Amino acid sequence: MPLDRTRRERIPGPPAGAEELKPRLRRAAVGFGSNQGDPAAACLRAVARFREEPDVKVVAVSSLYRTEPVGFTEQDWFLNGVMLLETSLDAGALLELAQRIEQELGRVRRQRWGPRTIDLDLLFCGDEVLDLPELTLPHPRLHERRFVLVPLAEVAPDWKHPVLGKSVSDLAGEVPVDGQQVRLWKRT
Repeated sequence: MPLDRTRRERIPGPPAGAEELKPRLRRAAVGFGSNQGDPAAACLRAVARFREEPDVKVVAVSSLYRTEPVGFTEQDWFLNGVMLLETSLDAGALLELAQRIEQELGRVRRQRWGPRTIDLDLLFCGDEVLDLPELTLPHPRLHERRFVLVPLAEVAPDWKHPVLGKSVSDLAGEVPVDGQQVRLWKRT
């Protein structure tokens, strides 16, 4: 009686270059701020909305800071902060997500640098350097604004600006305080 030979099929492994098929995670930072309605609630809702997104992991959130308005100064002070993300989204998709969340939270654009219910700014996405009509990375005024640099230094102090070659901590120390006061906010 002949032996019964069970046919074994080779199970193929991942195709060559399969590691390239995995979504690449990149580190990104989004600044958030508000000075209308309940600014603290608006900031917390924005962070919560990012946490709900399947392609985004919020890995750190700074403290909230009470900040002096810059640009248009005849308005209430802001509450500002920064969240650090890991995401598979590219910079354009991350910008679209931020703008969609702004709309969901009632953002209406009336005046440049004016009062707002919520403002979400993509500060950096990996070490990408972009200069497009709809998106500039890193954020074009990041290195000039204490209301961004102070909370960013809390969550990503060693991140190096890919154009200026300086760390966030170094940049934060170089920006003048006059006209850009930033104070740790304490809920009353």
